[in-house]
Amino acid sequence: MDKFRSGFVALVGRPNTGKSTLLNSLVGEKIAITSTRPQTTRRAIRGIVNRPSGQVILVDTPGIHKPKTLLGERLNALSAQTYSEVDLIICCLPADEEIGPGDKRIISEISGGSIPLIAVVTKSDRIAPPTLMEKLASVGNLAPWKEIIPVSAKKEMNCEKLLELLIANLPEGPALYPEDYISEESEHDIYSELIREAALELLHEELPHSLMVTIEEITMGEDGKTPVIYGKIFLERDSQKKILLGKSGERIKEIGTKARLAIEASRGERVFLKLHVGVESEWQRNPRALEKFGF
Repeated sequence: MDKFRSGFVALVGRPNTGKSTLLNSLVGEKIAITSTRPQTTRRAIRGIVNRPSGQVILVDTPGIHKPKTLLGERLNALSAQTYSEVDLIICCLPADEEIGPGDKRIISEISGGSIPLIAVVTKSDRIAPPTLMEKLASVGNLAPWKEIIPVSAKKEMNCEKLLELLIANLPEGPALYPEDYISEESEHDIYSELIREAALELLHEELPHSLMVTIEEITMGEDGKTPVIYGKIFLERDSQKKILLGKSGERIKEIGTKARLAIEASRGERVFLKLHVGVESEWQRNPRALEKFGF
């Protein structure tokens, strides 16, 4: 009988290569928020997958990019630190995009060490099979991969096969988390991210990078049954408030409704969500503000 295997697997790649969507699909629940905006993932988020043959701890990392702010530099550093401390690295490369300089730089960085590499060609449902075969061949020339596999997280194509490959390439050892764990995320982290996800979907291009969300407090409502969640959305400039609030406060109400429904789905119960807006001047470039927000 094969021995049980366990270990940490980093998901790396450029922004918007499907890392968070893949994490959610493999775990089977929504752990990481997803968006078409760059810099959606701002922390190393762990999702835990249990199978009879092993336990996989997936670590979703911020997309590696050319930083324009101190936050960007710290996110890149967080990704680099994360993938230097794992047992296995998945490099996500979208099937429907050309291999670019950003991909090549990341592959160069992760190829220098002794950690095994697996190439995952994400969004593979978006291109025709003959084109996909050409893509896999071109990816094969980029690094000494242990495995190359096409995956579509949205269509659940090859997700279980990928998990089998991951377990097969992890070291022998006991489970590192209890079997009922699927994430290390606190409820404050989960709710703040769901609020930010709702805002990312409903705001203009210029604002998403400036958003930071914190959960100030969770209390019980006057009825003694319904939790009340107090969230605060921070912006970088007073002038941005008008965009976030919208005409007569309509946009923030819409963000609040969308976020509340997502939080209710996560908790499995009704909640009240109260959102406030604050300004933390140029927080992406301010070391003190970044520390306050946990970066």
